[in-house]
Amino acid sequence: MPLKYYYDLLSQPSRAVYLFLTYNKVPFEAKPVALRKNEHYSAEFKKINPFSLVPAIDDDGFCLTESTAIAKYVIQKFNLPDHWFPQKDIKKQARVEEYLHWHHFNTRALCANLFRNLLILPRATGKKADPEDIEKQRQRILKIVIPAFENYFLKDRPYLAGNEISLADLFGSAELLQLKACNEEYLYEQSPIVKAWLERVRKETNPYFDESNKLIYRTGENFQNIISKL
Repeated sequence: MPLKYYYDLLSQPSRAVYLFLTYNKVPFEAKPVALRKNEHYSAEFKKINPFSLVPAIDDDGFCLTESTAIAKYVIQKFNLPDHWFPQKDIKKQARVEEYLHWHHFNTRALCANLFRNLLILPRATGKKADPEDIEKQRQRILKIVIPAFENYFLKDRPYLAGNEISLADLFGSAELLQLKACNEEYLYEQSPIVKAWLERVRKETNPYFDESNKLIYRTGENFQNIISKL
């Protein structure tokens, strides 16, 4: 029986795991959860994830609720290539872990916060974001995330944790690309190093990369129309 995957492609971690599963041709039963319809708060979904968050899996009764834990579990269960999360070389594994730990309070926190304040909160409240506050959030991305990518994670290697693509790249790219949904992609595109890395990840994982991000592309195309109606 294939594992059941609960997700919403507007969710960054959901997209990272979805891309990981589809690229590696891991058999799964798709179980979309529409966040915009509050389906993650349903009694049915709470049986899978009591925290009401996506993504989550149900593997024949074994439920798991955290995106990186899901990916690591899948790697071992399906014996996927070692480069995703190295087991044979502890230094290579530590590099992946290094980025994933840094990621939560930096790439993820800062990019998600900007997206939320430009799109989610205005739609929920009917009030446009405060320009001064938005500019401060942009500057945090420019002063923290982009320099860290340029000067450390991608300083002397093509991918965030080494010479081969890993989980770090899937989770990192999902968060940065979220900025495209609110027309803020210029924040990373002005960096040749970051822009080239993102395109490298895209080419490496396509057509699954574009498939997993189709809602983000569409939201970005409609962002100005959405905001203009507030």
